Amino acid sequence: MNYRIAVRALCEFTAKVGDLDLRFTPSPTAQEGMAGHQTVVSRRGEGYIAELPLSGVYPGLQVTGRADGYDPEQQRLEEIKTHRGDISRIPTNHRQLHWAQVKIYGWLLCQQLELTELELAVIYFDVMSHAEHAFSERVQASELQAFFAQQCQQFLRWAEREQAHRHERDIYLENLQFPYPSFRHGQRQLAEAVYRSARDGHTLMVQATTGIGKTLGTLFPQLKSIPGQHLDRLFFLTAKTPGRRLALDALQSLREPAECIPLRVLEHVARDKSCEHPDKSCHGQSCPLAKGFYDRLPAARLAALAQAWLPQVHVRRIALEHQVCPYYLSQELCRWADVVVCDYNYYFDMNALLYGLTLLNEWRIAVLVDEAHNLVDRARSMYSAELQQTQLHQLSHSAPGSIRSALQRVGRHWEQLNRVQQQDYQIYPAVPDLFVAALQKAVTAITDHLSEQPDGHQRELLEFYLDAMLFCRLSEAYGPHSLFDITRQHDNALSLDTTLCLRNVVPAPFLGSRFADAHTTTLFSATLRPANYYRDLLGLPEEAQWLDVASPFAAEQLQVRIVRNLSTRYQHRDSSLAPITRIMAEQYRREPGNYLAFFSSYAYLEQVRQHFMAMHPAIPVSVQTRSMNESQRQAFLDNFTLHSEGIGFVVLGGAFGEGIDLPGKRLIGAFIATLGLPQVNEVNEEIKDRMQQMFGTDHGYDYAYLYPGMQKVIQAAGRVIRTTADRGVVYLMDDRFAQSKLKDLLPAWWHVEPYRV
Repeated sequence: MNYRIAVRALCEFTAKVGDLDLRFTPSPTAQEGMAGHQTVVSRRGEGYIAELPLSGVYPGLQVTGRADGYDPEQQRLEEIKTHRGDISRIPTNHRQLHWAQVKIYGWLLCQQLELTELELAVIYFDVMSHAEHAFSERVQASELQAFFAQQCQQFLRWAEREQAHRHERDIYLENLQFPYPSFRHGQRQLAEAVYRSARDGHTLMVQATTGIGKTLGTLFPQLKSIPGQHLDRLFFLTAKTPGRRLALDALQSLREPAECIPLRVLEHVARDKSCEHPDKSCHGQSCPLAKGFYDRLPAARLAALAQAWLPQVHVRRIALEHQVCPYYLSQELCRWADVVVCDYNYYFDMNALLYGLTLLNEWRIAVLVDEAHNLVDRARSMYSAELQQTQLHQLSHSAPGSIRSALQRVGRHWEQLNRVQQQDYQIYPAVPDLFVAALQKAVTAITDHLSEQPDGHQRELLEFYLDAMLFCRLSEAYGPHSLFDITRQHDNALSLDTTLCLRNVVPAPFLGSRFADAHTTTLFSATLRPANYYRDLLGLPEEAQWLDVASPFAAEQLQVRIVRNLSTRYQHRDSSLAPITRIMAEQYRREPGNYLAFFSSYAYLEQVRQHFMAMHPAIPVSVQTRSMNESQRQAFLDNFTLHSEGIGFVVLGGAFGEGIDLPGKRLIGAFIATLGLPQVNEVNEEIKDRMQQMFGTDHGYDYAYLYPGMQKVIQAAGRVIRTTADRGVVYLMDDRFAQSKLKDLLPAWWHVEPYRV
């Protein structure tokens, strides 16, 4: 059986040489690239063939791809590359790669049409000026055949190794055993559902409480499905660092006791956490790990894949041994790892590395989305952009002369928007075209400047540049799924500066293709109800299945008490202080131990804390503050020991509302003095209206307020019971919790009882 590879992937493996050089960035957006290709094609003759599928075989290899364009009359094959700015700044090794691609396509075409010679051309199209620069030469078919054979021979040994690895991997996975004598309660049900979903190529949503081992319960069956479904890769996507650690721990349990197993596991982390020289630019003249990167990459890649188990620390060690950049080595290893554990954005954001590789290589992939309730807000953030006028003012005075006029032009268009602003916050029906056009020109000017002056840029310029690029890209995709709004700032009496925001509210149009292009996806969380909310907002397939896994916990483990005669509504905050304080003190005196008390805001938290400390000074208290760093958060949690006692005051939906593990006596109760509803303001009211327009009048309030709020409540309550041996109590302190609609959203295993203060 031949090893199949795309033309682009083949050339990137064999024809990349020299330095890692990111000065010629950013490349045009996907939309700009497609539009640029279409513009070039529209300028060609009537018989011109665009997107010409080609394939060919070299012993052991099948090479496939789509050539950008072919003119049969002139026998001219074109490779179209879009770019921004001065063409002379395209690095030589990039140009070599482009010529390698067109030569491979050239031989495939000569072979298919039995041509003896062919004109090859690389067309560089500037997406801003729409100018074309063509570089062409006429080449004999025999020369192209020799080049094709040379590239294939160079890759063939690697392909043979990859085929052998995949064969060994699949045999290993077919015989893989669950690492424990038995499944936990609910874990088998979860594992069977994941396996069936993978077998049938479905999307699955799973709600499963903490304690059943969701991470291992999803990874094990997904790995078992790989051989039978001929899957190429498994991506385990997490919202936070602890999720990555849990995934690696679960995968490590599958490796034991044998260390040398044919399964490549890679932990891919963010660039800012991998960079060895943050004070240097990513090119060979600045960073020693970028110089000669592609020349040293083959040896580093071989060493890494021979090791197979590749958490971040191992990737870094191998990278430094071979003097290459750890982040870009890890990025290269994403092409060859069987399992990649990483953040959501590497598959879901606009320029997602793993999604791009999936399309390029036509991989059959499985995707596991950990703590999937976080994906709605994370995706909204990925597809939103904000610009601060104050930042533009500062840059307009301090920026280099070559870009100052472009920034000032943006400023003039911005002032025109300010003049029609009638309120402090205003939503507009469309993104202003003239402003975006000016911003695009400024982006081009800054791109040119950064290319010419790669070192020593002020941070403010780079931040504005990245924000402006994202704003331009999202403006191209603007639709009902997003809002364009302007907020007037009042930092001082003279300031009338504004903030422009392209605010995504429904990520579905951006994420839908990500789910469609995966063979199977499982999204799992302890709070993934109701199914239609996630299906609508994330763009899941209509036939996506939903499963509520049986809990391992018994109702008698957790006393859930709804305080029916108490309101925590904003207008009732002052009158709620005394009853909340009384409930907390009475429970603490009945059963001293560790508790968390959750509030809707820092202001409300402080009100209750001060009242509580005044009334009960003997009860130990700790508090979450606004500016806690990671070490301070850990210190806060470290105070919750098996022998400590006290109440921690924290904010619902904050760092201590989910993702923390305080089993046994480390936490025996929670007081939740809020429904967790988002604040009623102009933005959320507009989101509610937009939800009604898109999904029906019944869903507006629920989608904008109720479901996001209750998700936080259930996550917070879930901190109390972590194992089947735990016992605890949760007070839901608001009369609205007694409403049947809200009670239906609570976990099925809870036994809820009324409580009066």
